[in-house]
Amino acid sequence: MTVPLLDLEGQYRPLRADLLEAITRVCDSQRFIGGPEVDAFEREVASLVGPAGDVHAVGLSSGTDALLVALMALGVGPGDEVITPTFSFFATAGCVVRVGATPKLVDVDPRTCNIDPAAAVAAISPRTRAIIPVHLFGQCADMDPILDAAKTAGIPVIEDAAQAIGATYKGRQAGSMGTAGCFSFFPSKNLGAFGDGGLLATRDERLAHEVRLLRNHGAEPKYVHKRVGGNFRLDAVQAAVLRVKLPHLARWSAARRRNADRYDRLFREHGIADRIMLPVRAPGCEHIFNQYTIRVANRDAVRAHLASVGIGTEIYYPVPFHLQECFAPLGHRRGDFPVAESIAAETLALPIYAELTESQQAEVVSAIAKAVSA
Repeated sequence: MTVPLLDLEGQYRPLRADLLEAITRVCDSQRFIGGPEVDAFEREVASLVGPAGDVHAVGLSSGTDALLVALMALGVGPGDEVITPTFSFFATAGCVVRVGATPKLVDVDPRTCNIDPAAAVAAISPRTRAIIPVHLFGQCADMDPILDAAKTAGIPVIEDAAQAIGATYKGRQAGSMGTAGCFSFFPSKNLGAFGDGGLLATRDERLAHEVRLLRNHGAEPKYVHKRVGGNFRLDAVQAAVLRVKLPHLARWSAARRRNADRYDRLFREHGIADRIMLPVRAPGCEHIFNQYTIRVANRDAVRAHLASVGIGTEIYYPVPFHLQECFAPLGHRRGDFPVAESIAAETLALPIYAELTESQQAEVVSAIAKAVSA
């Protein structure tokens, strides 16, 4: 039995007619940039993130661009520092550099892989201009200590919620707690588009206005530019596709949680839960399991065995930021952030999509048990 890391076709088939109807609706309207589909999608996501009328949502071209335009709108630039975890998808730190600021890297929690809040608070300095906690793998970071310290210091918090739409922390939605929340709709996400897409959510009406301005080259009115922005717009076709999928998001995320629970049970039943580290669900958090990542000492050998029997996996992420060549000017070396380095050497993401069957999961766990017992 082959088990792919992701089965987008399995999600697409039952929604095919509705998705094609939505795309046809956009084609018939000939409104491809902005328009009613984007406006409606923004309203619908705003209602998910927070109470009606409390949150402003701005559709954007990608999760990366959401982070970038958030930093631009907040005026972060040369001479500023932005605190980020050293373990995340590249965009988290890459966007900081793109606005001319310096990533101030910190280590992560060994259990959740999310930013270490104590390390983040300790890293605040007079040059700190923002903090970007990442809700990695679909679970919110421990936000209260970061939010409290940021409020005291007058520092904005930008939530990198690219992998976490629908996740909660102490009853609060991912992306609703900081100054801004940034989401990605890359096809592999729990809510995935038919290409790239992103969104920024904020309770700050002025910030939302600035982001809307910057996503369209800073023009207001048309062809009049007070600021240099970019082309960060969400396509109407993508918005229409996402509107079809959005009502299914809670069900899909619940199915992923059930699959995660089943993995946990199967690993215990195979007697190998002591040889691998299973994902940790932090107290007060509702995990949406964009990824189900285990940690295993002989990761590369286990992954090779799984590939040999047709089971897809991925490594999120093999090289922490402080060891990336492009960030060498930061002056870090191996050993500076030992937790992130250990996770990067051991983490392995397994298939977790909503359509995954119990027999497929049993196949995955059986293959891992064979690999770790060899």
